[in-house]
Amino acid sequence: MTKTALIRLNCRMAMTLAALSLLSAAPAVAFAQSYPSRPVKIVVPYPPGGTTDILGRILAEALGRQLGQPFVVENRNGSGGVVGANAVAKSAPDGYTLGIATVSTLATAPAAMCQIPYDPIHDFTPVVDIASVPNVLTINPGIPASNMAEFIALLKAHPGKYSFASSGTGGIAHMDGEQFKSVAGVDMVHVPYRGSAPGLTDTISGQVAAQFDNLSSSLAFIQSGKLRALAVASPSRVAELPDVPTYTEAGLPALNNVAWFGLVAPGKTPAEIIKKLNEAANVALKDPAVLAQLKRNGAVADGGSSPQFARRIEKELAMRKDIAKRQNIVLE
Repeated sequence: MTKTALIRLNCRMAMTLAALSLLSAAPAVAFAQSYPSRPVKIVVPYPPGGTTDILGRILAEALGRQLGQPFVVENRNGSGGVVGANAVAKSAPDGYTLGIATVSTLATAPAAMCQIPYDPIHDFTPVVDIASVPNVLTINPGIPASNMAEFIALLKAHPGKYSFASSGTGGIAHMDGEQFKSVAGVDMVHVPYRGSAPGLTDTISGQVAAQFDNLSSSLAFIQSGKLRALAVASPSRVAELPDVPTYTEAGLPALNNVAWFGLVAPGKTPAEIIKKLNEAANVALKDPAVLAQLKRNGAVADGGSSPQFARRIEKELAMRKDIAKRQNIVLE
């Protein structure tokens, strides 16, 4: 075969391969263009009433308006969010099962738990960073402490007497509680719940003394006087609670980390679907009505690209692994 003939053959092969590539890509593009053609499920890995549920429902309603199909929330709670997160990770990557991801499910649980059934980086495709929410430490108003210094002094005077509620073993609230014990040098009993809402019920009733929680689910109870807030994890004081100091102001800067909530899909979900969801979510997160809903619940809209959210997850996971290692936090 002459050199010229060989070049022509190579060119024809290259053109054929390119055509085959376009043909194989065509179904995916067409599928993305018609997506969604039926209702989409958003798995919230906690019970109704908590921050994750509140934000998930706000976004679900907004996405439904944007994309013309119902986005239906399904609460799959258990193991501090791990059960619901695992359900998303194991779902078909077709865009019809999504999940609300949290610091707990993609950072603290993988960082501190001995065994976890999913890889927080490879088993999910980040869609969009929905919002950031301050964390808060609250106590039952009957506890004889009006500020952080008094509460720490009380705990030191009665080691092991008082308990704290969390939304589940391995979650951000649990890890914040363990870190608080370590940094403040106190001893408290951890009482895990299947989400923050039942923990709030018992903290308000006095079954437990304190709760580490996200501000969204606790805010109304703080404002009504049913809970007393001692500190918020936020760069500055929140407008809704101007008299409550940040953890930094209260002398515990290590705990001054906000919580974030995002939308994720199973790993290997087609990029075209992720792009469509991301664009719709970013439009929704600029809607004044959505922003007002978020603000009422103590949340600040984030938005941004899928890669930006991926970087935030990776950074949070690395930070939580470092905390778990330094504080020797290992959860069964």
